[in-house]
Amino acid sequence: MTALRLEDTAPDFEQHSSQGTLRLYDYLGDSWGVLFSHPADFTPVCTTELGYTAIVSGEFAKRNVKVLALSVDDVDAHNGWINDINDTQNTTVNYPIIADADRKVATLYDMIHPNADNTATVRSVFVIDPQKKIRLILTYPASTGRNFDEILRVIDSLQLTDEYSVATPVNWKHSEDVIIVPSLQDEAELKVKFPKGYTVVRPYLRITPQPDL
Repeated sequence: MTALRLEDTAPDFEQHSSQGTLRLYDYLGDSWGVLFSHPADFTPVCTTELGYTAIVSGEFAKRNVKVLALSVDDVDAHNGWINDINDTQNTTVNYPIIADADRKVATLYDMIHPNADNTATVRSVFVIDPQKKIRLILTYPASTGRNFDEILRVIDSLQLTDEYSVATPVNWKHSEDVIIVPSLQDEAELKVKFPKGYTVVRPYLRITPQPDL
């Protein structure tokens, strides 16, 4: 199959989950989405990841983002594992975990990398926008836990840069200065779009305060 790429339409699917049968597009509605896979239930790194995602669920909600996890285990295993996650991570998992026993979704999203593991999904992350376009793809090795603060940071950048003619610089965080896109050159338009002004470091590098604050 052809691997998914940025700006591809996220494939829709219907699959069982820990919260009943789920169709991706219906679940997301007009929200952004984060779909992330884990190699298996009752595994240590994934337990910390799913727990942390529940802990920061309010941060995702503030950004109009719905999250859903996936592994190739079944619903019964998911439900048992959720109890462990809640107990060991001191949280409550309040988002669905897809039960992809037939690997339908894993195949659609190219989550199984045979050189790493023939059966288990790798740690994939897909950020999907409200138009169902894939805006971020991350793949981690099984031994490395993901940085969900980074995923939130990228979502902040995507939502900001979709709305304004800016890009975000290295290590940028919400409320910090941003970069005006090089394609915007009209001085009158620059004054309208960036009333706080901007600093010209180089003709192609112009710094301005975050415009929505």
